Amino acid sequence: MNYAAIKKTDVANGPGVRVSLFVSGCTHYCKGCFNSEAWDFAYGQPFTGDTIREILDALAPSYIRGFSVLGGEPLEPANRDTVWKLLQKVKETYPEKTIWLYTGYEYEKDLLRWEAEGEQTVTGILSLIDVLVDGEFVEEKKNLRLSFRGSENQRLIDVKKTREQGQAVLLAGYR
Repeated sequence: MNYAAIKKTDVANGPGVRVSLFVSGCTHYCKGCFNSEAWDFAYGQPFTGDTIREILDALAPSYIRGFSVLGGEPLEPANRDTVWKLLQKVKETYPEKTIWLYTGYEYEKDLLRWEAEGEQTVTGILSLIDVLVDGEFVEEKKNLRLSFRGSENQRLIDVKKTREQGQAVLLAGYR
């Protein structure tokens, strides 16, 4: 897997100050995408053990509230295994920090189907994240007033409550 960028003090992709990883590679090709250069799986730099250490070090300060993973597309089949391993390290090292994951895939339509098909990486990723921002960016539904997402079809899903209740539960307190 390659990655496009690591932002060590990001305030746009989840609450508080966060560390954000932008992975490379996406096959959604959303019209109006803010990060279209990251569609290319070869864009950016190779993701290595040094990259993991850099992210873990960046997460260390107490003022860092959590970690966000965006793209590109973190849940592209070519990216899933590396993302899962990274999230395991983050959660093991910083269990108190929240993890947000952004995907153009939809929870019910795609992620639940992959789980039903036995895709263990998806199940593993879902077990580690706190919030899933799902759905492709739709330029015709762009709304700059939304918290932490770009278009009205995208949802902020509270993954823990969703898994407990068996249906999508939206994160409370955000428009």
